[in-house]
Amino acid sequence: MITPSDEVLLRRAIGLAARAVELGDAPYGSLLASAEGDVLVEEHNTVRRDKDISAHPELKLARWAARELDAATAARTTMYTSCQPCGMCAGGIVRSGLGRVVYALSTEQLVELNPESGAWPDVAQDGPGLFEEARGPIEVYYRP
Repeated sequence: MITPSDEVLLRRAIGLAARAVELGDAPYGSLLASAEGDVLVEEHNTVRRDKDISAHPELKLARWAARELDAATAARTTMYTSCQPCGMCAGGIVRSGLGRVVYALSTEQLVELNPESGAWPDVAQDGPGLFEEARGPIEVYYRP
């Protein structure tokens, strides 16, 4: 459930998205807040500027949290973001151990506003293959 306090920080994330547009970047902004509601770090999308497909603000914040916060602190944070995290960012958020995400626009709403944002092609995947060969490095690493 989104609270009035959440709405304040969600508006700040939307403001970051608006600022990104002013800078010539894509319209996405995010921030990470502590359990007390203090803003720890803010980011906006810089995919075009950085020529880096991973430069989504949500992924930048997840990577920051994984580097800078211990697991217990990360679990008490909330990410506020102008749009629902994509699959790439959602994976990073899970791995970083963040506690919660609050977003303004859903993916479905984004696609309604910009149909091209949902136009990613499916990529064929084949596998598994070569299990006996592939298991070697995994076993060496995880079972020393």
